[in-house]
Amino acid sequence: MTLCLRASKASAIINPTRSLKICFLIPCSVSFHDSPSNNSAPPFSETHCEDLVSQLINEKPSSFSKFNWHRLAPVIHDPELFGRVLSSCGNPRLALRLFRWAESQPGFQCSEFLFCIILEILSLNNLMRSAYWVMERVINANMHGIAEVLIGRSVTSEVSVKILNLLLWVYSKKSMVEQCFSVFDKMIRSELSPDVKNCNRILRILRDKRLMSKATEVYRTMGEVGIKPTVVTYNTLLDSYCKGGKVQQALDLLSEMQRRGCAPNDVTYNLLINGLSRKGKFEQAKGLIGEMLKIGLKVSAYTYNPLIYGYYKKGMLDEAVRLQEDMVLKGSSPTVATYNSCIYGLCKLGRMDDAMQQLSDMLANNLLPDVVTYNTLIYGYCSSGDLMKAFLLFDELRGRYLFPTIVTYNTLLDGLCRQGELEFAKQLKEDMIDHGIDPDIVTYTILVNGSWKMGSLSMAREFFDGMLHEGLELDSYAYATLIMGNLKHGDTSQAFSLQEEMLSKGFLRDLIIYNIFVDGLCKLGNLEEASELLQKMVSYGVVPDHVTYTSIIHAHLENGNLRKGLEIFNQMLSKGLTPSVVTYTVLIHRNASKGRLKMAHIFFSEMQEKGILPNVITYNAMINGFCKARRMDQAYNFLAEMEVKGIPPNKYTYTILISEQSNMGNWKEALSLYKQMLDREVQPDTYTHSALLKQLGKDCKLQAVQLLENLLDSE
Repeated sequence: MTLCLRASKASAIINPTRSLKICFLIPCSVSFHDSPSNNSAPPFSETHCEDLVSQLINEKPSSFSKFNWHRLAPVIHDPELFGRVLSSCGNPRLALRLFRWAESQPGFQCSEFLFCIILEILSLNNLMRSAYWVMERVINANMHGIAEVLIGRSVTSEVSVKILNLLLWVYSKKSMVEQCFSVFDKMIRSELSPDVKNCNRILRILRDKRLMSKATEVYRTMGEVGIKPTVVTYNTLLDSYCKGGKVQQALDLLSEMQRRGCAPNDVTYNLLINGLSRKGKFEQAKGLIGEMLKIGLKVSAYTYNPLIYGYYKKGMLDEAVRLQEDMVLKGSSPTVATYNSCIYGLCKLGRMDDAMQQLSDMLANNLLPDVVTYNTLIYGYCSSGDLMKAFLLFDELRGRYLFPTIVTYNTLLDGLCRQGELEFAKQLKEDMIDHGIDPDIVTYTILVNGSWKMGSLSMAREFFDGMLHEGLELDSYAYATLIMGNLKHGDTSQAFSLQEEMLSKGFLRDLIIYNIFVDGLCKLGNLEEASELLQKMVSYGVVPDHVTYTSIIHAHLENGNLRKGLEIFNQMLSKGLTPSVVTYTVLIHRNASKGRLKMAHIFFSEMQEKGILPNVITYNAMINGFCKARRMDQAYNFLAEMEVKGIPPNKYTYTILISEQSNMGNWKEALSLYKQMLDREVQPDTYTHSALLKQLGKDCKLQAVQLLENLLDSE
């Protein structure tokens, strides 16, 4: 059967009520049925078929549902014929309805060709919402060749661009990167320019997928074909560069943006400030805030928060506080994220009272803490060893109808394992499962690590088997934990077997794993084997870092070989590696403890000249050295200095000072330090009490501690 449809598409669009003239070139041998059950109806005459299609085209929308669509059933089995019928429908909504009905019929075979026809009809009539629905059908049917069909059809470029842009939009919404690129490339090669909004959508997908080089490629292509970037284009690409750590490229793009006459907005600057803050380029970030204010752009908490977080992360409390004050003066109120940054910085420094004060301030400003707030505070208390307060916060979190996350549980589990509370940790894991949170690889790794540290090999094996039973794939961190545990217990052969297993599973030779081996071998006293491993690392293309060298330096110093330790230190410097705070602390500790205070002070000054900030352990090493030399004034100078720098003394700081004051018979000074320690909620341990009461007989010590605490409480 062949139909010749004698009405043009153009006339149908202009006059949708015009009836179509249909003639059969070959007598119709297929019967049209009034219903599927009528098998004996006579074939239509030419006039009857003409009347049927005319009736269908002239039908009012309100009467569509009454039409017996099955009378057109034979047409849908011939795609070419069905395509011509669709093209000839003067009413685009009717064409869509006919297409949707055909799709639901058994035996109907849709194709890119038919989808193109209905898309062209809808696009010509600006029915883009309906066209969007059809395009989703195309993609769900995996007809990804439709772009080539569209480009190859003899329709106006305006219609082709319209439909191809729609295709790009749907692909981008579904984050289908390869298909987006394919359509984008085909359009460019066919000299059909994609819409800049679609280009921006593609850039956004590439940013989210961390495909920075591809994003740059799309941007360059846009310039080559004359697609003018918008501020959204620049912001998306800036964000991509900043997230990829290429902050200088982002700054260069800002300059290019300004040269091309596209004015940056507050989002542009906020992205750059965030990127610079992440890289520790705080002065440049502050400079951009000043630039924003100068050109009249609005600054907000989103502008300041990344820089505040950066300062706190680096332990630069004074700068962070000043910036917060400046933010408020500029009319920006702190957000939950601002407070969370402050709490994180204070928790990291062990200043839990101040961190809790931030929580109180937050509530006073009618801001509700979120799960991140509580997770951070719980982390702070777990790190300081105060599990009771950590669990009180855990209860408070649930009391506020917030839901603990896997991070919450893992933090508490880590805290329990650090204190050797393995049975409580097992109970908490079960509680976690009861509340619908499945343990992950990190959970099991914490438990295995905790068991290793407590020397419970059987429990470590139990957790390890549980991890495998749950079907969890070991990641590099899990392997690192297992290797570390085996090395700690002297089983080097098992540790190396685990490394071979890692390599067989496709893990690359990893610097972290090698550092664990070097450190483990050094602690076992196998310095020669550790040095050999260092050479192997280099031969495998793994470059040792400051951690590698610090482990070897520390081992030599512990063996009393200061000269060899310094030789390795100088070797490290000659390779262009920057020592860390740990490297310097190791050197300071060894020199100070052996009475080489001048050398210790040289290293202490040198590290700060290089911008490496000492921590509480570094200060403790210096204080210990001066206490041993009975140079108490200088020891107290270091105590005052660390407090000025926002580094609170810990129980070891106080114990060192109390011990030496007791040795010197300065009971009142020792007692004053002990009281100060309690006032600051720094918990003493048995070593502190022994240092305080070392001049008393053993039988008197426990009673003395009880009397002492009662006395201090009563003051």
